[in-house]
Amino acid sequence: MRDWLAVDKWMLLALAALLAIGMTMVLSTSYLYSQERYGDGTYFFRKQLIAMGAGIIALIACSIVPSTFYRRFAYPLLAVSFVGLALVLIPGIGVSRGGARRWLMLPGFAFQPSEFAKLALVFYLAHSMAKKEQLIRTFSIGVLPHLIISGAFALMLLLEPDFGGVLILTMLLYFMLFVGGARMHHLLATALMALPLLIYVMTKAEYRLRRLMSFLDPWSDASGSGFHVIQSLIAFGSGQMWGRGLGESRQKLFYLPEAHTDFVYSVIGEELGLLGALVVLALFGVIIVRGLQLTARIEEPFDQYLAFGMTVLLGLQALIHMGVVMGLMPTKGLVLPFISYGGSAMVINLMEAGILLGLSRRRL
Repeated sequence: MRDWLAVDKWMLLALAALLAIGMTMVLSTSYLYSQERYGDGTYFFRKQLIAMGAGIIALIACSIVPSTFYRRFAYPLLAVSFVGLALVLIPGIGVSRGGARRWLMLPGFAFQPSEFAKLALVFYLAHSMAKKEQLIRTFSIGVLPHLIISGAFALMLLLEPDFGGVLILTMLLYFMLFVGGARMHHLLATALMALPLLIYVMTKAEYRLRRLMSFLDPWSDASGSGFHVIQSLIAFGSGQMWGRGLGESRQKLFYLPEAHTDFVYSVIGEELGLLGALVVLALFGVIIVRGLQLTARIEEPFDQYLAFGMTVLLGLQALIHMGVVMGLMPTKGLVLPFISYGGSAMVINLMEAGILLGLSRRRL
């Protein structure tokens, strides 16, 4: 136990604070919704509590397991995650919700393979880039294989569809290649080549095009595609500096869709005010900064890439969620790590944090 506690205390405290805030906000945002739908106001809270318990066990396990384990099983885990992404697309196996097929129904709970796929992709990239460290600046060996593998995963996510997941995977790949030393002109050239495909994907589906237009001017369709963003901005504005008070949000009363998941940060801004929203942002900032400091102190290439990948993965999800609900990015469904309701995301996010804590042991 003494050895386990020799992890980064600042990161651990920030994580504990986010979990406490998260459980409080899940109860606050979901009580009326779960009361109406299930006749039990604590239904989502209890499920999230179970997920957090399982996630904490996974966090401890991941912090104890040596990093050599992740490297040894990087390819098998990548293959398993790809199979999971394929299974959700099979009718009768994958579960469809809200027009998207992203879940596998397992005994007692629904699992979202895309969450595990993000984690598995970091294992693969860290292992492959560490192995090819001397050749990372060559396009055919250092860049192209990683683009192909990541592109295959992105394609599977597009078929669900999960455009937010595609964005996360793409940004993760380019950040890791950049830090690994890939040539800038290789990254820029591939990004420019992918731009027409990105534009096609964004404009092909009518709902994505509406979201893009509502991002540019949400008030042009205030009762339609711009409704979500406008209600989110009203929530932030209503909270002002100190907030309405815990549990006093009005926007969560069926104005904000998925207030306990995709727009939980909006309710934080309304109930806890600007101060509360900044506290949550600062807590994620602690995890990101400490993760980057850890990356700089590690000497082993695989561990270094692994720490950076986990930091970027957690940071991107948090910052994109916040950007979306504040109208800084087009609307997309993306949970806020450790805070939004969602069992799969909670367990996987805690695993990612556990890996970071394990790597930080006696290094910070």
